Amino acid sequence: MIEIPGPGEGAHRVPEGLRAPKHVALIMDGNGRWANARHLPRTEGHRQGEIALLDTVAGALEAKVRYLSVYAFSTENWRRSPAEVKFLMGYSRKVLRSRRDQLNEWGVRVRWSGRRPRLWKSVISELQEAERLTAGNTKMDLIMCVNYGGRAEIADAMARVAARVERGELKARAINESTVSKHLYLPDVPDVDLLIRTSGEHRVSNFLLWQCAYAEMAFPKKPWPEFRREDLWDECLAFGRRERRFGGAVDKA
Repeated sequence: MIEIPGPGEGAHRVPEGLRAPKHVALIMDGNGRWANARHLPRTEGHRQGEIALLDTVAGALEAKVRYLSVYAFSTENWRRSPAEVKFLMGYSRKVLRSRRDQLNEWGVRVRWSGRRPRLWKSVISELQEAERLTAGNTKMDLIMCVNYGGRAEIADAMARVAARVERGELKARAINESTVSKHLYLPDVPDVDLLIRTSGEHRVSNFLLWQCAYAEMAFPKKPWPEFRREDLWDECLAFGRRERRFGGAVDKA
């Protein structure tokens, strides 16, 4: 297992003036293309992605990001080849098992967001064990979005709302945005401030659709296996220079 310098270790230093977003979301894209460009199997890109993830988590902690959501496996990823799906399930299980103690030492709370159906029971067990082990940590929530889809989350939320209406606990006319938010997978997690998708693709790919309503977005060209904490800090610095109006506007004389 490759060791990654933890927060405050090594020569890494957070740039002065960095104003960290409270909630950063990561679409870790480009693993397969990175591997193909080097005439390697796609699975090697995913292995290198583990290093990128741990280094980025350490950098997020150093920058004092409070919530970090990562798109580990989408509800659409089941369409990939059976061999790649099998690898991703087994690899997710292995990474969770091998890295949870390190994340716990760093003060990271691991949480899972996604659907149970189709997800391997062994992966669910590792996610739950990581959640149990790290439940008391407060430095940062690392939200592992596994078997996750933004539309699926909204549909599941609406199903729970509809069930409450059927039971007479809620009036249909009383449903509003707050009602929906309270029935999402992790209702206590705030909306996304900054969404980063690596490899230069300009899509959100069904990730945190509700939570990204007013997210700032960044699309660095680096593929995920090459992404490091310094790249996260660069995007956080750029985020700090943006003016967020949330639909409002102010005239400037």
